[in-house]
Parts: sequence; C-alpha cells; structure tokens
Amino acid sequence: MGRGKEIIGGITMKILVATSKPFATVAVEGIRKVVEDAGAELRLLEKYSEKSALLDAIKDVDGVIIRSDILDKEVFDAAKNLKIAVRAGAGYDNVDLQAATDKGVCVMNTPGQNSNAVAELAFGMMVMVARNFYNGTSGTELKGKKIGIHAYGQVGRNVARIAKGFGMEVYAFDPYCPDDVMKEQGVIPVHSAEELYATCQYVSLHVPATDETKKSINLSLLSKMPQGATLVNTARKEVINEDDIVTMFETRPDFRYISDIAPANAAVITEKFPGRSFFTPKKMGAQTAEANINAGIAAAKQSIAYLKEGIDKFRVNK
Repeated sequence: MGRGKEIIGGITMKILVATSKPFATVAVEGIRKVVEDAGAELRLLEKYSEKSALLDAIKDVDGVIIRSDILDKEVFDAAKNLKIAVRAGAGYDNVDLQAATDKGVCVMNTPGQNSNAVAELAFGMMVMVARNFYNGTSGTELKGKKIGIHAYGQVGRNVARIAKGFGMEVYAFDPYCPDDVMKEQGVIPVHSAEELYATCQYVSLHVPATDETKKSINLSLLSKMPQGATLVNTARKEVINEDDIVTMFETRPDFRYISDIAPANAAVITEKFPGRSFFTPKKMGAQTAEANINAGIAAAKQSIAYLKEGIDKFRVNK
C-alpha cells in the first residue's frame, strides 16, 4: 500500500499525461474518461521539446503518466506533490527509480498491454528477413525452424503463441519462470542462455535493460548459434554488445540482426554488411492503435486506484 489515501477529503486530484510522443486521440479520450469519472482533473503536456516544460507542468500534480519520457532526479525534485508515476508500457528504464523512492513516489508500469503488438512486430520482421527482405530471391520458411525466446514474460509468451501457429519449435530460457509453466504452453524450457543460443536459429530477445543484462548479448553467446542465425531484438538496444555484433557479422556471413531500435553503429552495419540487417526508424513495438489505447487506459486506472485506495500491484520501485 502507499500514500494515495492522503489526497482524499475534498482535494481535487491532478493527473498529468506528459508525452513528447503523444497517445492517439482515442487513447487520450479513454484516459480522460477514467480520470474525470473518478472526480480528478486531467492535464495534458503533449509534443513538448524542452525539459523545462515538463518541470513546470509536473510541479503540482499528484500523478503523472508517461511513455518514453524521462523522469530523472531533477523531475522528481520539481514534482512537490507527486505520489504516483506510471510508465504506459512494460519497460521503465527511462525512470530513475531511486530518485522516485527517495521522494516517496510509487512507480508502476503496465505489463502486458503492449505485449501482442511487440510480438507481432517481431514476427513481421522475421518473415521479412526469412524472405530476404522481399528482394525477389528465394528465401526460407519459418515452419520447422527452432526459435528461442530469451525471457518468458508477457511478450515472450505471445511470441511463443504466434511461433506455434507458424509451426516452429519453441524453446525458452527464463530463470524466473518455472519449467512446468512453459511446458503447459507447449514450450521447451532450457536452463542457460548458452543452451538457448546453441539450439535455435532464431532468438527473440525480451530481457529488460538492467546492470546485469546490459551488453550481455555478446559474441560468446551469438557465436554459438547454428547456421542461418537471426537475432531479433524488440527489447532494448542496451542489452546488445554492439561491437560484438559487428564482429559476428564479420565472422559469420550467415548471421542477420533485426531490431525495432537501431544500434549506435547502425550506419557501419548497414554499409559493411548490406542485406543482413533491418532497423525500424524509431522504436515501434508498441506502435499500434490497440496497444496505445490499452496501455494509456491501464495507466489511468492504475493511477486512480493508487491515489484513491493505495493499490500498488504493478509497483516497480521499493
């Protein structure tokens, strides 16, 4: 439980939606309905380009909903009344959790709301690379191929569901997920990242960016992949050792890398190894109308539930 009940008693709750990359209009309408039906005030800060605009807008609100916007120590210091911050999406590495904790702010994400959208994007890119980017040459089929899911959370489970529809053999590694959960869903559990990469031609990444995982997808792991290796990254670019990716391209002519977020050395990769990579122009995993609406409305409901009842089911900080 948290501090949410403090604001009850005639004080109007204020919730800010701060999105430099705005929600769809229909999502904002849904958020507004949730907030105003609860007797709260909704404020919007959209398409802002200067941090000062966020610092000014957040100074007297009780809750804030963001997307990829940065909430750092300076922002939390400016937010004198803030009690709840919700990242509309699964990842939350754009939020300084320690700074939030120091200020007594509960931080939540909205797990599962974008998961199908991310999984569908992963498969859209996989089909494209398997068919040689539709360049007119003969490609390969996904049916019968082995796919490894690195982290079996909500997105990973949707990837598994779609992969089985394609007729792929599905493997997964996640030390936090029991084997029987995977087996019940027709997935073969493995017990190390090394085993996963050595087994599967396709590996789909869904690990968060933490101190433990940053740059953990390295040459040692990737070089274990069988011929026809394709790495699919719809997680975070920080988990990739980008220098090792270049070495992998150099030493394995069969290797391909596709991602919805370009590495820092994308220009080098595309120039030196044409036809073996694809990077979307911006992070696109959650860029569907459905995911946009689901995540925004979930964030609004979680904000109200915390402020009124102290419910912190999806809290991600201490």
